[in-house]
Amino acid sequence: MSVKAARRRWIEALAGSPLPWLLPLALVLAFTFIYPIIEIIRLSFTNAGLTGGNYSYTARSYRLLFGSPYFSDMIKATVIFVFFSVIFQMLLGFVIALLVDQGAKRGMRASIVTRTAVLSAWAIPGVIIGIIWNILYQESAAGVLNYLLHALGFGSVPFLSDPGAALASVTVANIWRGTAFSMILLYAGIQTLPGDVLEAAKVDGASAWQRLTRVMLPLLAPIILINLVIVSIDTFNTFDMVLALTGGGPGRSTEVVALSIYDLIFQQFHLGQGAATAVLLLAINAIMTAIYLRLERTEEIT
Repeated sequence: MSVKAARRRWIEALAGSPLPWLLPLALVLAFTFIYPIIEIIRLSFTNAGLTGGNYSYTARSYRLLFGSPYFSDMIKATVIFVFFSVIFQMLLGFVIALLVDQGAKRGMRASIVTRTAVLSAWAIPGVIIGIIWNILYQESAAGVLNYLLHALGFGSVPFLSDPGAALASVTVANIWRGTAFSMILLYAGIQTLPGDVLEAAKVDGASAWQRLTRVMLPLLAPIILINLVIVSIDTFNTFDMVLALTGGGPGRSTEVVALSIYDLIFQQFHLGQGAATAVLLLAINAIMTAIYLRLERTEEIT
């Protein structure tokens, strides 16, 4: 076969392949995702600064990160923030999804209003949510929540000035923000449940609680798993709302991992150490994604 004929056959085969159509997308993904990941890993092994200048390759950024006296506080704040945010987002999202579903089946117009109100929290940008909750948490007479507490005969609560209260306040704001996503996902899952199975359980004499725990939850397990992973990853990467609400304070009591990256790079100009913290966050996300894929594969096999 001549070279010309072989080239023609190769072109014809390529024309019938999806590769030419996928190649531009692959290049865009490589430029916007893969290259930044490689670059941030490379910078994490340097002592580079944001202001420029010469730098050398070293593991000092990781030694400074793990040896920092604030590292344990950052991890503790992040774990508390993520744990309670995820638990209550999923719990409240499931409860609201059930209520909306039951309301829709009974033809209640309030279910549409509830769905719209919950979705509005999801549509608002994180910075705006931080500002809104900052206004609510104000400890002066203008603070909405403290004004209501005074009206009910209670004293003022240091929502943003006490370290423990500030972390709880940020977590509550994030729960309000993230409940909408859980509600949407779980509500969609409830709509896909086979009605004949639920009706058969009801006919067999199963109570509402038994139908919920022994029928609905097992059927919703894949959706709940997906919701758990997505919400956890999203909460670990929460940055804008915390920055607008507390800026990491008081002190560093609300400085989660994502906010620490911003502080190290753009406030202290430690590009290498900030990149090392970003790699830590990347590793957490990668581990959670790997666990999800493993569980998903196990679910398909069974």
